Amino acid sequence: MNRVAIYDTTLRDGTQGEGISLSVADKLKIARLLDNFGVAYIEGGWPGSNPKDAAFFDEAQHLDLKHAKIAAFGSTCRKNSEPKDDPNIMALVEAKTPVVTVVGKTSMLHVTDVLQTTPPENLRMIRESLAYLKSLGKEVIYDAEHFFDGFKLDMEYALDTLEAAIAGGADIVVLCDTNGGSMPWEIAEFVETVQRSFPDTPVGIHTHNDGELAVANSLAAIKAGAVHVQGTINGYGERCGNANLCSIIADLELKMNIRCLPDPEHLRQLTTLSRTVSEIANMMPVNGAAYVGKSAFAHKGGIHVAAMRRTVQSYQHIDPEQVGNQMRVLVSDLSGQGNLLSKAEEFGLHVSREEAVAVLDNIKQLENEGFVFEGAEASVAIRLHRAKPHYRPIFTLIDFTVLVSERNGHALSQAMVKIDVDGDIVHTAADGNGPVNALDLALRKALLPRYPELAEFQLADYKVRIPDGNNGTAATTRVLIDTQNGHDRWSTVGAGANIIQASWLALVDSVEYGLALANRPQAVEAPMGD
Repeated sequence: MNRVAIYDTTLRDGTQGEGISLSVADKLKIARLLDNFGVAYIEGGWPGSNPKDAAFFDEAQHLDLKHAKIAAFGSTCRKNSEPKDDPNIMALVEAKTPVVTVVGKTSMLHVTDVLQTTPPENLRMIRESLAYLKSLGKEVIYDAEHFFDGFKLDMEYALDTLEAAIAGGADIVVLCDTNGGSMPWEIAEFVETVQRSFPDTPVGIHTHNDGELAVANSLAAIKAGAVHVQGTINGYGERCGNANLCSIIADLELKMNIRCLPDPEHLRQLTTLSRTVSEIANMMPVNGAAYVGKSAFAHKGGIHVAAMRRTVQSYQHIDPEQVGNQMRVLVSDLSGQGNLLSKAEEFGLHVSREEAVAVLDNIKQLENEGFVFEGAEASVAIRLHRAKPHYRPIFTLIDFTVLVSERNGHALSQAMVKIDVDGDIVHTAADGNGPVNALDLALRKALLPRYPELAEFQLADYKVRIPDGNNGTAATTRVLIDTQNGHDRWSTVGAGANIIQASWLALVDSVEYGLALANRPQAVEAPMGD
């Protein structure tokens, strides 16, 4: 089996993405995660650019790494200067990392217009910078910036820059699609040209996603012979991002039979790695991300789910457990009875096809009225529970009243609830900091004497959506409520023209689910039968 080295630059290139800022502690956490996962290289930052990166390299010397080498990143020496006198080169040395990655100019445009130097001087800067660092015993990686654009402008000079890097002692030359505008066939062709020109030097690839091709371009380079790939977790990076290592690693291991992790079992950590890095970076996970997204193995269409109940591979290209993810079945107005039967199995409920069809018809009608059940699976579960022939409700609403007033500049909310609990009429009232809070407190007061476990329930989140905003204040309002009780968390939905009524519907589903089903053993891993 072929092998490819994974070079992670989340801590450097990834932090150049808009909205991403990592503290030294954050970077150390991510470095440990990456090492446990099994990447070969972790690029920690640019020690000559800011105090935070310098501090990271000081702390990184104390990391007990099992798999990865820490790399410091920097540029060649400045024009008309010697490497030993260059502050950037000395910052690389002072980082005390076993690996240094040096970026140099490939494109004639950048040599003349950005560096404002001569082509021969640029070659000297590359050669002597690498030679100096190599003389200090460093493993030296050379990043050929703008290689593909430079190759198109002046192929001979682009190859000359690689020759200078190799003469300086580069252990590997990494071809960079810095502007992210190359196509996969161009990448493959240019990688093959470089390999023919320098058959004894390993080649790497570093791509950006400006053409939505960073992963494809990376894989094309590897198919053409590259043995080192650079990228970031979740594709974080400047502009449209870097190549997404989560996709590349899974593609290499599962699709191309190329080993890039020390143990194939490490691939099962991929989803957790992706989501943990998102959390540390304070970025929302992308549900539709390949392999690791929440929706990557989510099935909504009725035809799809019906097929998967017979053959699970019918609409999945891999087993989600291979990357630490899981299959999910969604329920909506696009669902078939198979979706409901699958959800019933997931929640440990035994329902007949007739019961599933009745619930499905109800859900489709409710979605036409503004409900959405995809993110409110507890509302689906409780409807399946209510469909059972011997179902008895925990309580039945007789009526409720909500009063909202203002007194001395302060808004006041009071709710009165009258319910039937097993034949007993209970009438309670409560004040709240808002009408929904008052309703919640009044309902709890009525039920707590009989259901003391309700005291553990906490409102974790409350969201309001307006699906038909063109109707102004008469628009339908959709309410999503998240509730938790210390060990479980569930979501329910309500909708209607009246926001209080919509909130009540979601609140009732939440309470009934929590009391009737939250502690029921679920059968998420149970095989799906016909």
